[in-house]
Amino acid sequence: MKELHLISFNVPYPADYGGVIDVFYKIKALKKAGVKVHLHTFQYGREEADILSSLCEEVYYYKRKLYKDPFFSKLPYIVATRANDELLSNLLKDRHPIIFEGIHCCYFIDNPQLENRVKLVRMHNIEHIYYKNLAKIERNFFKKYFFYKESERLKKFQKQIRFADLIAAISPDDEKILKLKFENVFFLPPFHANEHIGPAKKVEEYALYHGNLGVGENNEAALYLVKEVFNDLDYPLIIAGNNPSKELREAVEQQPNSKLVDHTSTDKIDELISKAKINILPTFQGTGMKLKLINVLFKGGHCIVNRKMVHNTGLESLCIQANNAYAMKHAVEACRNKDFSQAELEHRIAYLNQAFNNQVNAQLLLAQIAQFESVSV
Repeated sequence: MKELHLISFNVPYPADYGGVIDVFYKIKALKKAGVKVHLHTFQYGREEADILSSLCEEVYYYKRKLYKDPFFSKLPYIVATRANDELLSNLLKDRHPIIFEGIHCCYFIDNPQLENRVKLVRMHNIEHIYYKNLAKIERNFFKKYFFYKESERLKKFQKQIRFADLIAAISPDDEKILKLKFENVFFLPPFHANEHIGPAKKVEEYALYHGNLGVGENNEAALYLVKEVFNDLDYPLIIAGNNPSKELREAVEQQPNSKLVDHTSTDKIDELISKAKINILPTFQGTGMKLKLINVLFKGGHCIVNRKMVHNTGLESLCIQANNAYAMKHAVEACRNKDFSQAELEHRIAYLNQAFNNQVNAQLLLAQIAQFESVSV
């Protein structure tokens, strides 16, 4: 195939958080593979990006409709706010295949005018499970209610992806869940920024946790590390990421071995990852594939995680697993006293170069679409 449409839930640049990282580097890989991408992107809180015009044949920007009442619709809020008739008109200008990035962008997936088009949904999460888990850890009553309500709506709406010819799961676990209800599901690893593997030549003595701290699951993980893991460890912990909560700021201030780095750039976080003796990434949200884990495995050395971070990802052997605070303390103590070995590095290189190669995975994506494109012509 020479051309395709790609609908993105947000402007995929700068590529500085999970979902948009996958979208941006997918576009780059498709461009390198000789594909002309017609990008359709919803816009909220981000500016138009010139780099996208250099990578894509066309770029269409659509303002996302943000409603004061997030409960007004029977549709999920993340879907209803991305309903735009101009998008449909632009998709109908030709017959190229369409990639819907996330269930967020699937408002038109069952539209009769797109019936004979090749349609692929890239699932970034099992969204109703993701939102239900967000609700469990949210302390603000209004937000908690919204997350539960949105989870219910997403669970009902998920059946709409049956109108897709293909569903690309972002993790093997998500693939298994989706295959219980849908056909033509396949695992497509996340696209990412990394080309080289290995930590900085000179590492520094600290452990690092990073992420968007304004996201509930990341805030919870950071608090867990400060309060329950590093509370009595004589080893420095850096928490890096923007939008930390007041509770997290206060918790860090009370721990002399902890430090918060916020208002920071992607480049600064990458530098911290590369120089850290230990990267530590617990999660209490076991859906999807964490792009920050991929980033750490390419750029860092020792990587301590819990089971939910790596279960059935294929990355288990590249990490040190510790499933409670006691085990994490011992893992930190063990890692502080040993260097990341050449054998460990070579094992990572062999696996990541094969399983998480952007160009290989772009060809996988194109081959999957090509099966259906020949039938639909």
